Amino acid sequence: MTTTFTRDPAPPEALMRARIRDDLPAEVFRARPHRYLNFILLQGIFWGSVLTATIGRPAWPVSLLLGLVAGMAQVSQAFLAHEALHGALGGPRWLRLFVGWLGFGPELIPPSFWIRWHNVAHHGNTNMGDRDPDNFGTLRRYEKNPAMARFVALSPGSGTWYSYLFFLYSFTFHAQVVLLLQAKHRKEFAGQPRGRWIAQAVLCVVPWAGLAVAGGWWAVFTVLVPFMTANFIGQSYILTNHFLRGMAETNDPIANSMSVRSWRITDLLFFNFSHHVEHHLFPRMPSTGAPTVRAWLERNEAESYVCPGHWRAVAMLYRTPRVYRDAKTLCDPDGGRVTPLASVEHDLVAAKSAAS
Repeated sequence: MTTTFTRDPAPPEALMRARIRDDLPAEVFRARPHRYLNFILLQGIFWGSVLTATIGRPAWPVSLLLGLVAGMAQVSQAFLAHEALHGALGGPRWLRLFVGWLGFGPELIPPSFWIRWHNVAHHGNTNMGDRDPDNFGTLRRYEKNPAMARFVALSPGSGTWYSYLFFLYSFTFHAQVVLLLQAKHRKEFAGQPRGRWIAQAVLCVVPWAGLAVAGGWWAVFTVLVPFMTANFIGQSYILTNHFLRGMAETNDPIANSMSVRSWRITDLLFFNFSHHVEHHLFPRMPSTGAPTVRAWLERNEAESYVCPGHWRAVAMLYRTPRVYRDAKTLCDPDGGRVTPLASVEHDLVAAKSAAS
C-alpha cells in the first residue's frame, strides 16, 4: 500500500506573487545599486540647508524654507534607506547599514534595530492583531491594561486636540516605544542587543544637539522644523498604510495594507512610498518597479486593491477610531464609537472610483 501526502494549498498572497512575477519582466524586481548615489545628493541638500540657516542666519522666512527643505531631504533619505535595508538596492551589508544610519539615525533609530522591528516583526505580522508592533492593537489589550488607553488619546481619530500634533513627532516617538517597551517582551527581539540599540539611539541625539547649540534659538529652523517636517511627511504615508484596513488570518497585503495616490512630483521626491501594497507583496523590489506592479493590480485585482487619494486617506484617519474590536471593526477603547471597516472601505473605494 502506497501512502501519499498532500501539501496544504498555497495562501492566496503567494499565488498572487507568483502570477505577478510570471506576468512582469524580471527587470521590475532587480536591485538598483546605482540608486545609492541619491544619498550623496540628499546629504548635500540636507546639510547645505541647515548649515546655511545656522551660519548665515538669513531672514526667518528664508530660514523656515531651508528647514522645510532639510526635512524633505531627510525623509527622502529615510524612504530610500528603507529600501536599502530590505535589500532592494543590493550591495554589501556594510553599505546598507551605512545608508541606514543616514536615513534613520536622525529619527533616533539604529538601522539594525529597524531591520528587526520593521523587516521581521512588522512584515511578519502585518495587522495581525496585537502581534503587529505598528498598530494600536485589539480591544483585549486595553481591557487587560486600561492605562494604555492614554496612548490612543494621542492618535488620529481619538478626538483630542493634541491628536492633531501626532504627525509631527510620532514616527520617532513610536520607535522609542517599540525599543524601550515592546522589544522587552516580543519574541522577535529575543536574544537581540537591545542595550546596544538604546545606546546608539542616545548617540543619534548628538548631531541634533550640536546643531541646537550652534544655532541658539535659531535652532527652531535648523532642528525643530526639519525634525517635524520629516516626521509629518513620513507619517502621512505610514499611518495610512494599514490603520484603515482589517486584520487578516494570513499575511495578505491586499487585505491588510493600502496604497495611496499621490502627485507625480511627490512620488518622485519620496521614491514611490505611496505604493505600499506593492511593497508588502515584494519587499525586496526597488520602488522603481512599484508603479508597474500597481498597474497589474489595477488590471487584475481592481475589486480588492484599495488605493484612495493620499489626503483623503489622512482625513479618514481622523474620522475613525484606532483600536480593533474585532478583525473588521474599529472602536474606541473606552467603549465609545464603533466603526465597521466595511463602511470605511466603501468610502475609500468610492473615492477611487470618483477620481478615475
